[in-house]
Amino acid sequence: MSRSETVWIVDDDRSIRWVLEKALQQEGMTTVSFENADSVIHRLGRQQPDVIISDIRMPGSSGLDLLAQIRELHPRLPVIIMTAHSDLDSAVASYQGGAFEYLPKPFDVDEAVSLVKRANQHAQEQQGLEAPANQARTPEIIGEAPAMQEVFRAIGRLSHSNITVLINGESGTGKELVAHALHRHSPRAAEPFIALNMAAIPKDLMESELFGHEKGAFTGAAAQRRGRFEQADGGTLFLDEIGDMPADTQTRLLRVLADGEFYRVGGHTPVKVDVRIIAATHQNLENLVREGKFREDLFHRLNVIRIHIPRLADRREDIPALARHFLARAAQELAVEPKLLKPETEEYLKNLGWPGNVRQLENTCRWITVMASGREVHIDDLPPELLTQPQDSLPAANWEQALRHWADQALGRGQSSLLDSAVPAFERIMIETALKHTAGRRRDAAVLLGWGRNTLTRKIKELGMKVDGPDDEGDD
Repeated sequence: MSRSETVWIVDDDRSIRWVLEKALQQEGMTTVSFENADSVIHRLGRQQPDVIISDIRMPGSSGLDLLAQIRELHPRLPVIIMTAHSDLDSAVASYQGGAFEYLPKPFDVDEAVSLVKRANQHAQEQQGLEAPANQARTPEIIGEAPAMQEVFRAIGRLSHSNITVLINGESGTGKELVAHALHRHSPRAAEPFIALNMAAIPKDLMESELFGHEKGAFTGAAAQRRGRFEQADGGTLFLDEIGDMPADTQTRLLRVLADGEFYRVGGHTPVKVDVRIIAATHQNLENLVREGKFREDLFHRLNVIRIHIPRLADRREDIPALARHFLARAAQELAVEPKLLKPETEEYLKNLGWPGNVRQLENTCRWITVMASGREVHIDDLPPELLTQPQDSLPAANWEQALRHWADQALGRGQSSLLDSAVPAFERIMIETALKHTAGRRRDAAVLLGWGRNTLTRKIKELGMKVDGPDDEGDD
């Protein structure tokens, strides 16, 4: 960007404005800051910047209100929406309102600067979009992890599209939930959403399920039946586990995607439909194509836009919020008071493997709701299979969680005076580690620990530690 290009920053948080001002000015940009949207709207009548970066929630007019005004006055002016509320609805509302990009807080400053540069470069491609429709504000998908923000962005960008989407992700990651969100935030939202799992349908019934059948088409076909394509006419057909679709059905599906029409099983009259296809799989379709198990031409028909759903292990920061959501839902289903996870229990759950992903976490929360005795859920209240993971497999950064678990276990066994054993053990580990990093030099180790050398020497004697290396007596 050249020095003549101007960026307006809109946020009621002074610190956010200051950080962005300094970062953008360092890149040679001119910045003008506003603490509310109303001031921007007033000034837009006299001036126009190259890019606007605005918070979504502020006193007075919101960032979305500002976005709507800009769309009317300057539809090609790129606007970046910032928000601390990193949920699907905020992302979709931003994109539907015509935002160039959605930037969840806290953000990386370099990423924000890069985004502003990109917004300016692509300003000519921006088009005016209508303000978001008034939709229910209940979150469909919970996730603040960066990987989930990418999913939200994709759903937002596709919100005005009928394009075919392929969703990839392990079993239990929530592929159908994403498909529902794509449908709900699409022009077809008022029309049917029909889901069919390819892996759950017997091969000999697959075509009848998809395309329907005429009366007498086969034994047991006592009446005409509309298939899923007809049921989804005007709306969305979600084909889950598309990799399990038989080869002959793949051929028929390809024809429907190409022509928009098909024949019911046993039928002779073509049936024309208008259906958006969203497909999903946990398999690698490229590998299936190479192995001759999936048609390459069908793969390319489906693989127009691809969305990858991360494993739960790749979005660990979302586990506490997901668990609270599932516990509340399970409590509502069972008409009981919702369970509350202790902080150490949340930390423990965050560090498990979760091979079954979100579905496994949801089932765990149902188990807890039924089986945990008290309202507060301790680590020992978790299902037995979750307690078999050895502590040394937990990430080293979560030593606090391991300490909490140790204290909980010790107190549960009736131990007392825990600090008498915990503090010396802690100090011993810290001293040993610091000395390791300084090749045994006590003065340097003391600096690392924030102690004086004499304090370190005294602690070594008190703990009865045998330490190799110089004691630095002459270094003062």
